[in-house]
Amino acid sequence: MPGLVPGIHVLQQCREITKSWMAGKEASESDAVLRTAGPGHDEERTMLIHLETQADLDDAIRALVKQDPRLKPVLELTGMPAIRQREAGFAGLAAIVTGQQLSTASAAAIWGRLTAAFDPFHHDVIRKTHANRLGRLGLSAAKIKTLKHIARELAEERLNLDVLANEDADAAHNTLTALPGIGPWTADVYLLFCLGHGDAWPAGDLAVQEAVKIGLGLKTRPTPKQMAPLAEPWRPLRGAAAHLWWAYYRVLKQREGVISK
Repeated sequence: MPGLVPGIHVLQQCREITKSWMAGKEASESDAVLRTAGPGHDEERTMLIHLETQADLDDAIRALVKQDPRLKPVLELTGMPAIRQREAGFAGLAAIVTGQQLSTASAAAIWGRLTAAFDPFHHDVIRKTHANRLGRLGLSAAKIKTLKHIARELAEERLNLDVLANEDADAAHNTLTALPGIGPWTADVYLLFCLGHGDAWPAGDLAVQEAVKIGLGLKTRPTPKQMAPLAEPWRPLRGAAAHLWWAYYRVLKQREGVISK
């Protein structure tokens, strides 16, 4: 798709604006990490941004509009988007897995039965519970397999969901998608809404794709692969950009996007 990848001078300008904003933003040293860009990119030192409060998101959105003027009319139409947050840890990831490919009502009903049956909803409990019981509560065989695998990985300490919040977004994404049954969309939704990862980018989300198509004046809806270069100017705040594009989608369609508040 011609014309989708911004010129290198635009990327450099965007990064400089982001660095300037981040340098003035108060943050503890625990929130700062070093990131080395992958092959084909200049090495750079940057701060990992967490979107934990509405103020965090507001600051990030304002920085994005300065980075990329194309976003200004989008923000003018949507107003400042509201932050969206979900429970972190095993319960948060399990809730997203439970809701995969289901209507909001069906997902809520099944999740309600699960959390009522297992309180607290801990990975050790799910690991030890017979699959037949989980199935009677509404989980498919595939989702039971996924949740039990995650529970075993957590129990054996081969997986730590909390540390993903402080990893490079692409590395954290790859860690999650390496788990059976965890696809790109599930991984990105967990990183963004459960961990508040400021650079998580849900490239496979249809609502975001459609919003980007209309907002940037593209002829066709970009594929997940095409969404990657489109989002380059928004690093390290691609997660904030996703919030903005979801808000834009809701305004355009006059209905909720893929993720409900």
